[in-house]
Amino acid sequence: QVQLVESGGGLVQAGGSLRLSCAASGSIFRINRMGWYRQAPGKQRELVACITSEGSITYTDSVKGRFTISRDNAKNTVYLQMNSLKPEDTAVYYCNAVATTYLSSYVEVWGQGTLVTVSS
Repeated sequence: QVQLVESGGGLVQAGGSLRLSCAASGSIFRINRMGWYRQAPGKQRELVACITSEGSITYTDSVKGRFTISRDNAKNTVYLQMNSLKPEDTAVYYCNAVATTYLSSYVEVWGQGTLVTVSS
């Protein structure tokens, strides 16, 4: 019903920047919330940032002031601009979306994940 396609991961040196993108497609009536989670080796998946359809934004404390989440509602796309990257930001980043479909279903979907590696 709803699919997410991520792009933008890669290898960067500490202090560098990367931009992640995630586009949603399918039988979407409304994207209620989109966001990014990450999972580092040996750790639990954690919320990085999310943004609601009304524009309300949440960041985890460790990325505040460095990462910026934004969305293009017309394109059902969310972006994560990551600046001043640190080695501890290394993880697989997953896009997440909560959507209402045209069949009035309420669904939560995940992207396939994109690897971000920050070298010291």
